[in-house]
Amino acid sequence: MKLLEGKVAVITGGASPRGLGKATAKLFAEHGATIAILDLDAAQAEAAAADLGEGHIGLACNVTDKAGCDAAVAEVIARLGKIDVLVNNAGITQPLKFLDIAPENYDAVLDVNLRGTLYMSQAVLPGMRARKQGSVVNISSVSAQRGGGIFGGPHYSAAKAGVLGLTKAFARECAPDGIRANAVCPGFIATDITGGKLTPDMMTQILSGIPMGRAGEASDVAGCCLFLASDLAAYVTGSEVDVNGGSLIH
Repeated sequence: MKLLEGKVAVITGGASPRGLGKATAKLFAEHGATIAILDLDAAQAEAAAADLGEGHIGLACNVTDKAGCDAAVAEVIARLGKIDVLVNNAGITQPLKFLDIAPENYDAVLDVNLRGTLYMSQAVLPGMRARKQGSVVNISSVSAQRGGGIFGGPHYSAAKAGVLGLTKAFARECAPDGIRANAVCPGFIATDITGGKLTPDMMTQILSGIPMGRAGEASDVAGCCLFLASDLAAYVTGSEVDVNGGSLIH
């Protein structure tokens, strides 16, 4: 059974080859969705879309630019007719200690992770409201729940905690319009976002705190996003779903 047959899904930050966005795009496409991958670089976004097969599109979009988000959404609707699903995946992280967070660090991390989630959600909302349906999936982090401690600094924890609050407020406001919004909180996932900065000692320490004893895969997160995007989750909104191998059991 294809869970997203006939649906159009927009995925931000979807061009990184080993990232959560690309894995989610691949799984959504396998389940019948037509995908629009948004990323900073047009050529990389187009290449990532081409990897998925025929009919998918890639567009340049800086999610911190409100006009850019509106323009990208307008182009997706012009080319693909509608938007059923938005996955707010675009994000950056920085492994800084509290006193080392400079204003420009705060701005960069908060803008991409939180402001970008707001702007993209605002951009798709009118179309979803007009059609009385839609699903938004926001990528938060276990860092928001446990106060960091894996890789991102306190400003990353703050941004991803903000995503949880934004998700719940959006879900509450938009539920009467038939639009759902949920957050996924990945734990430690083997992706490119850490930029090769993890030492073997750090990896050993991280894995010792995960009851399942392994790092997550991007596909683990994609599967959760698929559930939330699909009609299987028709009565699920305003939730935060942990995908962390048990590292936040409490």
